[in-house]
Amino acid sequence: MAGKNIDKIPEPTLRRLPWYLSNVKLMRERGETYVSSTQISKQINIDASQIAKDLSYVAITGRTRVGYNIDLLIQVLEDFLGFTCIHRAYLFGVGSLGGALLRDTGLRQFGLEIVGAFDINPELVGTEINGIPIFHTDEAEQRVKENGVNIGVLTVPINIAQEVTDRMVEAGMKAIWNFTPFRIRVPENIVVQNTSLYAHLAVMFNRLNEMIK
Repeated sequence: MAGKNIDKIPEPTLRRLPWYLSNVKLMRERGETYVSSTQISKQINIDASQIAKDLSYVAITGRTRVGYNIDLLIQVLEDFLGFTCIHRAYLFGVGSLGGALLRDTGLRQFGLEIVGAFDINPELVGTEINGIPIFHTDEAEQRVKENGVNIGVLTVPINIAQEVTDRMVEAGMKAIWNFTPFRIRVPENIVVQNTSLYAHLAVMFNRLNEMIK
């Protein structure tokens, strides 16, 4: 049902598809059974033609003057984006942000399950957060190989971001979700998704300042 190869989809489209999914889920909760790209456009302020183009990458077609069946659209998008398959991950760095992610029960509904965490703080090692065990970082390579986990979530301080990244790659991580503001360096065969809260803050502050001048 996933349709076209996800690797061929432009990244901006991949970033927008979850917005469409969340929106149509809300519409289903309100009792809607069909939705058009125009209706989605009115909700999230993205041009309807762009929405239709984005949805053309997945295996679903709408009915003229009716739109897309909401149940089918949700099913197709969740499958296409990989949200229906659980991907296990290890988290590295149990600080304030790392701890918050361990407590976030919503990640699993989007296909990500953090099954363990690593840190060097003796007060944390051997404890659990939200039922998720915290191990010493020195155990990472052994546990990654034993459990076949290949996704790492990076939430360490910036001064050790590259060092920990290198250890993650050596341990066998194939994908890294980087929450630090440091642009980590990895081999070409490693997938990296950078999600810097600070970078997004900078953009927001800059646009806000322009508006209030």
